[in-house]
Amino acid sequence: MVSVDSRQVYKRLDIGTAKPSHEERRRIPHHFVDELEPWKPFSAGRFASEAEDRIRGILGRGAVPVLVGGSTLYLEALVHGIAAVPPTSPVTRERLTARLQRDGADALFAELERLDPVAAASMDASKTQRLVRALEVLTDTGTPLSEWQRRVVPPQYVYAIHVLTRPRARLYERIEARVDMMLDQGLLDEVRGLLAEGNHIAEGNHIAEGDATSSALLATIGYREPIAFFNGEIDYAELVRLLKRNTRRYAKRQLTWFRRRDAYTWHDLHAAELDATEMDQLARTLAETSDTSRL
Repeated sequence: MVSVDSRQVYKRLDIGTAKPSHEERRRIPHHFVDELEPWKPFSAGRFASEAEDRIRGILGRGAVPVLVGGSTLYLEALVHGIAAVPPTSPVTRERLTARLQRDGADALFAELERLDPVAAASMDASKTQRLVRALEVLTDTGTPLSEWQRRVVPPQYVYAIHVLTRPRARLYERIEARVDMMLDQGLLDEVRGLLAEGNHIAEGNHIAEGDATSSALLATIGYREPIAFFNGEIDYAELVRLLKRNTRRYAKRQLTWFRRRDAYTWHDLHAAELDATEMDQLARTLAETSDTSRL
């Protein structure tokens, strides 16, 4: 199993990312889960490169790699190719993240609209990690990210993409139930621990390399709302409401993104859950549509 999730790769971001359990990972090897410390930088380009290496290794062992996850930028990089953007400075990222915290996402987004309107048109201001990345590339290379993105390195494999969907009302019910479950499992304690660890990281002089990365991680859905609660900006009822609303909106954006590709195969789950037989059938379908050139 290859996780296509930009946050599950980080250690200790467990509940907020719905990471597979240790038992699930014991039964089935998972790649890109629990591999990096939260302050270590990771990108869609690095994921695509490393994922192709691991896919080659899986195929070499006679197994079928199954990629699972919903980070659309990472999936786009792997399936459709990635621009060969030169390395950028962690110091630049740190400075931009400090500006993000000081001036807000709207101010940085307005700057990106002025300097790289093509890149700005492809994102929204709430995607702060992508926003910082676009300005970081422009600052360090002198070339807009949109220009780099036109210089795409083609992928090594062709992929068969299967999208699981269900009626909107049922999807939203599941999202709200998942948020309740995450809170019951200790999401607030997880975020509290990450915040305390962030202070420890800064004291350990890691701030130049990674504070920007960890800050961007904690600005994502599932983490930024608890932080606002801890800061006294919202009460508990508003925390729950925002977690559910923001997750619903993210799911809607994911579905919109997947609908852009006519070649993707959709599986409508209707109002019922997949039972074991249906899961076996789907697994066989994945295996039958996979070979060394089509995954």
